[in-house]
This record gives sequence, C-alpha cells and structure tokens, in this order.
Amino acid sequence: MFRGHEITRIDDKGRLKVPTVFRSLLESRYGREVFLTSLNGEYVRLFPMPVWVELEEKLGKMPSTHPSRLRYLDRVNFFGQVVELDAQGRVLIPVRLRETATMSGDVDVLGQISYLDVWNHDRFLTKLQREPYTDDDARALSEFGI
Repeated sequence: MFRGHEITRIDDKGRLKVPTVFRSLLESRYGREVFLTSLNGEYVRLFPMPVWVELEEKLGKMPSTHPSRLRYLDRVNFFGQVVELDAQGRVLIPVRLRETATMSGDVDVLGQISYLDVWNHDRFLTKLQREPYTDDDARALSEFGI
C-alpha cells in the first residue's frame, strides 16, 4: 500500500524522481511500468500498470456507450501515457500533463493506497482550503467503519 507523503522534484527535462519509499514498493510489487494520467489536469496520477489493468477490466464490463465511461476514458487518455521508471527511478511526465498540472520544481507525492498522486505544492494547499474535511465526511467514513 502506498501511504504517506514525500517531497520530490521535477527536473528540467520534466522527469519525476519517484521517492525511494514509494519506488521500492512500486518496483518490488508491481514492476517498473506505470500509467501516468489525470482526470482534470490539476495533478498527475501514477498507476502501477497492474492496478491500471484491473481498472480497465472493470471499465470493460460497462457498456461501451455509457456516458460516464466515455467521459472518464476521454480524460484519462487525453492526459495519459504509459511510461517506465528509468534506472534512477524517474518517469517522464508527458508535456501536456506537465503543463496543465504545473509540474516543475518541488512537488508533493501522496500515497493513495493503490496509486500515487503528484501535486504542485501550492495547488495542493489551495485544494485543501477549497475542499475542507467536514462533519459530513466523518459521517460518511464512519459508515465504512473508519
């Protein structure tokens, strides 16, 4: 499971150095191939390829004309690309996604159980302020025993 938070950098060539704590789990459990994408271009989502394939199998069970499926695939494919970690544990973020998510300099990498999210630090702080954790969130989670 990917958990916690690390700070890393996007280099001048647009490569993300996956933090060691996440990289070791990624490589040992899933391999080096990943799918980089986003739903809205505000962040980069890094799916280990086996996790992404499971998600595609679930999508494949939906009717191919289902509007939600089409909207989801439009977005993840517009921003998405299959990449592989290099020997130094870096992945090249596609130009379109790098620009829309303002991926440069220091970034925050967040463990999201089965995938990683990468955020421009200032943009993530704005998101936290825009979307506060509420009592309704606590109630919803309590329904799942959390």
